Amino acid sequence: MKVVKARYEQLDEILEIYASARRFMRESGNTEQWSGGYPSREVLEHDVAQEQLYLCVEDGEILGVFCYFEGIDPTYVQIFDGTWLNDHPYGVMHRVAVAKRGRGVASFCFAHCFEQCKNMKIDTHKDNLPMQRALERNGFVRCGIIHLENGDPRIAYQRCGT
Repeated sequence: MKVVKARYEQLDEILEIYASARRFMRESGNTEQWSGGYPSREVLEHDVAQEQLYLCVEDGEILGVFCYFEGIDPTYVQIFDGTWLNDHPYGVMHRVAVAKRGRGVASFCFAHCFEQCKNMKIDTHKDNLPMQRALERNGFVRCGIIHLENGDPRIAYQRCGT
């Protein structure tokens, strides 16, 4: 597996992966996260334009997709019911989706981002138990609750190391 930047011409396939991820969420009891067709083509086009959308690929097949950047995420400035592990510069992952379960794709993506920045932050919905387990298996620590721009709460995780 390797990680590459996404291109505009791959957006249809990427959107199919997100649609599949939404179906998996619904089947596993997460009925609210990514509702309304999120992430939209417009969101993903912005991620590509910012060179922040990445793909995990193997033998030319897209196995996973995620947004990654380093810098301040405005929704991470304030945390409730806990605290971040540190206040050092950090990398952020958003919109993690895998096309095929059980192949270690999410773990590979987490490890790739951690190689880029040894201080990572990510969040997920309270009903997204598979993602919570994946984060904890990969060394992320639950730190508290953040709120998205629309006010929706998310569980905040951080992983730091040397």
